[in-house]
Amino acid sequence: MDMLMGEQIAHANLSDWRKLAQGLHARYLVEDFAAGARFVAAIAEAGDEIGHHPRVAMGAGHVDLELVTDDAIYRDDDGTEYVIEWVTQQDVDLARRITELAAAHKAGPDPASVSELELGLDTGDSATIAPVWAALLTGDADAQGRGTPGDEVRDATVRVPNLWFGDADEGRAEDAAEAPRGRFHVEVYLAPEAVEDRIAAAVAAGGTVVDDSQSPGLTVIADQDGNRGILCVDTSAVAQG
Repeated sequence: MDMLMGEQIAHANLSDWRKLAQGLHARYLVEDFAAGARFVAAIAEAGDEIGHHPRVAMGAGHVDLELVTDDAIYRDDDGTEYVIEWVTQQDVDLARRITELAAAHKAGPDPASVSELELGLDTGDSATIAPVWAALLTGDADAQGRGTPGDEVRDATVRVPNLWFGDADEGRAEDAAEAPRGRFHVEVYLAPEAVEDRIAAAVAAGGTVVDDSQSPGLTVIADQDGNRGILCVDTSAVAQG
């Protein structure tokens, strides 16, 4: 299936769901673990009907869900097709069905609380170093480039956060002859309605906003040692009022 663009996701008006990174995310609050298990069982049956299922994580009082298609089709400007992990129409359709099931199971949506963590590494040569990180993070060479046209490292079992590679800033090298040094940072994907409170909390804890030129889509925050994290919102998938 073709990937859906942000505007198409926004037009779907999925009130319980938020687009974070590659997928649709939802959290439902349940009375207890047993109630959550019954809710998940109903979701499983709905997924069986179309041959597609969400990723699921459960706690005593909540069920976290992610909907993403492993083999979505992306076409670049030249018409070249890539198989990627992204939201497709089957994810939107199943999201709507799960919303109906949640109401039947008295599972309350809590969309503001969803989040997704990814790692970023700035480098001048991702093709060279990506195999090392695929091995370290997943033990699977096929994790390099899984579900992405780049070298990004993604674990098929979602045990660890995705690792993507950005361009290194050569100006950071102490010597012009020195190769650019890698630099890690974390990216936290949030629901749009949660980002202002998260920024305020980080600043209250001693953090500093170092770049909000692309806010609310991207806000860079540094801790007292200069380590950076990026708060991310997929503004393209937000329905306009």
